[in-house]
Order: sequence, then structure tokens, then C-alpha cells
Amino acid sequence: MQLEGRTVLVSGGASGLGAATAEMIVAAGGRVVIADIGEATGRAHVQRLGNAAEFVRIDVTSSDDVQRCVDGAVQRFGALHGVVCAAGVGTAERVLGKEGVQPLEHFTRVIDINLVGTFNVIRLAAAVMSANPATDGGERGVIVGTASVAAFDGQIGQAAYAASKGGIVALTLPLAREFARVGIRVMTIAPGTFDTPLLAGLPQAARESLAQQVPFPPRLGRPTEYASLVRHIFENEMLNGEVIRLDGAIRMAPK
Repeated sequence: MQLEGRTVLVSGGASGLGAATAEMIVAAGGRVVIADIGEATGRAHVQRLGNAAEFVRIDVTSSDDVQRCVDGAVQRFGALHGVVCAAGVGTAERVLGKEGVQPLEHFTRVIDINLVGTFNVIRLAAAVMSANPATDGGERGVIVGTASVAAFDGQIGQAAYAASKGGIVALTLPLAREFARVGIRVMTIAPGTFDTPLLAGLPQAARESLAQQVPFPPRLGRPTEYASLVRHIFENEMLNGEVIRLDGAIRMAPK
């Protein structure tokens, strides 16, 4: 699926990996719906991208919000051809911390946003895309989820985050198998340590330490590199039902 003339919804599209993806889509001649809770950054991003972009404020855990966003994409641009799920939160908290056992609601919040939110966007977008006219190859849509290397190498304090990203990994194949009958491909990217707002709050020494843990290249990943992989997934019809680690060969230490 070439992105030129296509419409893609990007959840979490106002910053980080999602913002780079939104820019890539417009640069490739596509149209993008930036779905994010950050209204100020989202609207500023649309101003930079022009008429090929639209911002919709949503909570990915809300069925009403996501349905409104999907319907709005079709009304504004005529159809929806792809989804990139990049919305998420990352927290570090031990289950048995110095101040006591981790509150259940802390774990539930991460699961709800990262995993349930991803599924919510996918299910409602897939329902719309399944009605698209098929390409010559029978394709009607492409879905890209965002996991993390934490799904495989979860560190101490990442129980909730790793579980949420592991759930996205586990969703990929069954969804690809189910959606095959309607011509929708499903892929997931598992980024390593990337230079995003999630890491921006860390001290410089901590950022440098993370970069040095990457075998090669020994640096933090760039959001544009994530976006480049998203584009390749859209354009390569044989990529389906798989998780791609984008991590410079890093394997995270226990802590």
C-alpha cells in the first residue's frame, strides 16, 4: 500500500514516535489524522503539516472518542486506509516498593492505556477499513502497533509496562489471522531506547548511559527511524503478523 493519497490515523500522533510518523505520512503524499490527548501540541503539529492533517482529541480508552475520531476521518478525507497505534504511557514502579505494595490502580492504568487503548483503536478502525475497496492485491488496510523491547526484556520496575507491551505483541498474530479474510495486515514494532518525550525528562547522564547500552549504533534511536519502518511496513505487502524489534541489538539488563 503506497501512502500517497491514503489516510492514516495515528494515535499518540502529537509527539515522539507518533509525530514523526505523521510527518512521514504527509511527506509521502498521504493524509493523517493525529489522535492524541495533547491538544496544544496536536494542533501546533497540524499547523505545520497543513491541510493534509487533522487533529482530534481523544482518550484511546473511550469507545465514544475513538469512534468519533474514526468517523471523522472518513468524513474529512473520504476513507481510512491505515492505523498506527503509538499512544502510550511508561511508568517505573516496583511491585514491592519502599512505601509498600504497588497499588492495583497503578498497574490497571498502564494496561488500560497501552493495551486496551491499542485494541480499542484497532477494532474500530478495522471495522471501517474492512469496507474499503480492495487493491489489486486484495488489500484494504494496514495496522501497525507499537510494543517495546520491554515486552521481551522487561526490567525491574516495569511489570505493568512490560505486561502491556507484551499484550500488544500477543495480539499481533491472532489479529493478522482474523483480518486476513478482509485484506487487512497487522504488524507491530518493538522499539528499543528512543529519543522521545518519554526519555526527555531523564538526566543527561542517564540518557547517555542508555545510549551506551546499545551495541550498534551506540546512541538513542531517532523517531524518524521508527517512521521509516512504518512506511516500509505499509509498502511491503508480505509483512504481516510479525513483531519487528527496532533496537540496535540492545538487550535490557535487569535494572
